[in-house]
Amino acid sequence: MKRHVKMFDKLSRFAREESGVQLVELAIVLPVFLMLFGAAAEFGRYFYEYTTLDKATRAASRYLATAAVNGTEDTRARNIAVYGNMDGTGTPIVSGLTTANVVITRAGGVPTLPQTVTVQIYGFKHQPVFDLGKLINVSSLSLNIDVKPSSTMRYLLTQPPV
Repeated sequence: MKRHVKMFDKLSRFAREESGVQLVELAIVLPVFLMLFGAAAEFGRYFYEYTTLDKATRAASRYLATAAVNGTEDTRARNIAVYGNMDGTGTPIVSGLTTANVVITRAGGVPTLPQTVTVQIYGFKHQPVFDLGKLINVSSLSLNIDVKPSSTMRYLLTQPPV
């Protein structure tokens, strides 16, 4: 009987012992927090790229909405969308963006006086820092996704160019 009491006493002391519990809890919770942090960082980077490119398409379409259709304005608008200036100097506003990614479409009206002008970024992919698909070698889980903002504005000139 005393033996059973001693064994029960040892088991109850072991059950009350809490040293090392915090380390076990940290080992369980830390990977979850790291995944949440990585997801929030990637979403933030994607949102930054999208809004930056959306502002660039808006600036380029605003320029085209007030420019006369003469053949040189498309190049200038592409430079505005990519570099932030008409000359095309400096570095792109987002790494990896080129003027080939900028698509300009005019709709309605006549060729020299369209009703609307649309500037779209096409074929530009977000390059993630934490790419889940590459980490676990499953391409269907890749975070390398297209960023496709566009802006459409009404053409403001009412008289055809001379």
